[in-house]
Amino acid sequence: MEKQNYTVSIYTENNLGLLSRIAAIFLKRHINIESITASPSEVTEVMRFIIIVKVSEEQIKKIVGQIEKQIEVIKAFYHTDAETIYQETALYKIKSEDFLDDHNIQDFIKETNARIVTVTRQFFVIEKTGKRNEVDQLYEKLKPYGLMQFVRSGTIAVTKNEMPISGILEKFNTTNSLS
Repeated sequence: MEKQNYTVSIYTENNLGLLSRIAAIFLKRHINIESITASPSEVTEVMRFIIIVKVSEEQIKKIVGQIEKQIEVIKAFYHTDAETIYQETALYKIKSEDFLDDHNIQDFIKETNARIVTVTRQFFVIEKTGKRNEVDQLYEKLKPYGLMQFVRSGTIAVTKNEMPISGILEKFNTTNSLS
């Protein structure tokens, strides 16, 4: 079975300990989570986890089935990279003295579609939003300038096609507001 990146979208109630139980499902199968992001969803009181893993389709089907057995999980889906629109954000902190010596800074920033968010005498902070490989390419370009710190967000994603979750979430929201 060929492994590929899958985006797992999990819609849940916002309950304590759920993330550790979801992570345990991957741990039991010895599957490394490449990225994890949690945020409110489009429906009040419903959270959305986005988890990126590299597995076979057979494995992802089993994982999603196990995730949906969790009481607080409303619904879970999986999608390939081709079925989603996804981005990451990264911050790069670079020594000012090394970076200022390069007179093509503005061109450099423009060509990577990044932006400078902070400038001090000691350092610059550059922000880049894009696909993982774009974030990695900028990292490699900035390393020679004295990269002091680097951090990236988890992947955020939406599907290209409509997800059938809308109706499920509306029913969930109506049920919860009647309680």
